[in-house]
Amino acid sequence: MTTIADVAARAGVSKATASRALSGHGYVSPLTRERVERAAQELSYIAHSGATNLATGRMQTVGVIMPSVDRWYFAELLAGLQQALVDAQLDLVLYNAPEGSPARERMLDHALSRRRFDGIIAVCVQPGTDELERLEAAGLPLVTVGPFHERSSAVSIDDPAAARVATEHLIDLGHEDIAFLGGIPEPDRFGIGDEWRAAGYRAAMGSAGLADRIREVPAASTIPDAFTAAVDLLADRRRRPTAIVAVCDESAIGTIVAARRLGIGVPSELSVVGIDDHRYAEMFALTTIRQNPLAQGAEAVRLLLDRMADPEGAAEHVLAPSSLVVRSSTAGPRTG
Repeated sequence: MTTIADVAARAGVSKATASRALSGHGYVSPLTRERVERAAQELSYIAHSGATNLATGRMQTVGVIMPSVDRWYFAELLAGLQQALVDAQLDLVLYNAPEGSPARERMLDHALSRRRFDGIIAVCVQPGTDELERLEAAGLPLVTVGPFHERSSAVSIDDPAAARVATEHLIDLGHEDIAFLGGIPEPDRFGIGDEWRAAGYRAAMGSAGLADRIREVPAASTIPDAFTAAVDLLADRRRRPTAIVAVCDESAIGTIVAARRLGIGVPSELSVVGIDDHRYAEMFALTTIRQNPLAQGAEAVRLLLDRMADPEGAAEHVLAPSSLVVRSSTAGPRTG
């Protein structure tokens, strides 16, 4: 059976160089790579992953930690991560570990120590916990998506700015009684991204001289939980806001469903704006702040590859683009 040593000998290079040329990881000059590939083809060589790992010192595997895989944002992000890792000839090992769950604790304590990875991509690691420190202690290249720390490379949208732009859109339409719906009671531990969005809402309200009208309604960022919270908020006509900024599109959709159930017209009686541009946003004619989780996944892999190539290099924080998409869930407040 032909080995990497045979290919290296035919091409006149070392085994390590031959391995780098065939795996695509590490620098090899184009001429050398062509010579090695030609030698492999002439010898009908098929690379064995175990041998490649020994030669390069890598496992060709990346660990991905996510709090959920059944919600739109995380599913789209995972698709982007997977495609970029496949393009880089790296395998993905996924840990679906909800925030604050025993499964997440076990994963941090045991799973990462038992497996060997070339790097880790962690989604929604909360700065208020010790998770980041525990991940950094693994001594592997690390990239985070969402909440971030200066020590690690990260990709995220500008959450405060997204909510601020959403709120300003409603203020520009003439709304003053605007509520913020979504976010959980412990933002310092498990919802820092939600808290950043709430902060953007508060900043926009304050800048418009509406600080005394600030109203925040906590609810988990799902359609059913937002529906329940919105029914309670909207049922009383005397305290009903004229507009709602939702922490995400799932919360916005839950709000729209609640309004329809109560016979409240959207946008004639209630304007609703979300953040995400969820796949259902167009169906609900939802005005929202668009982000692209697929592209964020690809960017996270790029950052990780950079960290793998230069573990001592400076951390890089990438702000992914977002933009206001106006549909028909928002309008000026009803008069008279």
